[in-house]
Amino acid sequence: MNAIERLTADYRGTGVTLGPHPMALRRAALATRGVTRAIDLARGENGACVRVAGSVIVRQRPGTAKGFVFLSLEDETGIANVIVTPGLFARRRLPLVSEPFLLVEGILQTQDGVVSVRAARVEPLPRLAHVVPSHDFG
Repeated sequence: MNAIERLTADYRGTGVTLGPHPMALRRAALATRGVTRAIDLARGENGACVRVAGSVIVRQRPGTAKGFVFLSLEDETGIANVIVTPGLFARRRLPLVSEPFLLVEGILQTQDGVVSVRAARVEPLPRLAHVVPSHDFG
């Protein structure tokens, strides 16, 4: 089996994998598009334009957040926090609520030691053979 076939078999059989993270299989292509790894966001400059990508592991839309949506994107190095404005959510609702892998372009924000990306653009990444389900709007 190749790497994607092994990954698919692992997730179908056990729901986890001991092999590479699904994003690791895409890293070379993502790097050519200027996508920053989650672990490297903390070294970025506040206010810089960045791109991040990952498997959506959590989608949150708290009633007290005035329509803002918060995503957690996981890559092979960690988790990137993403803030989606109500306007962007209205325009890109379908991929934001249904796609398992997203690429987000936005502004890096560091506030009180928390690093986030304020999304300006969102696009789905092609699906792999198996998708890890996210925890949505809980």
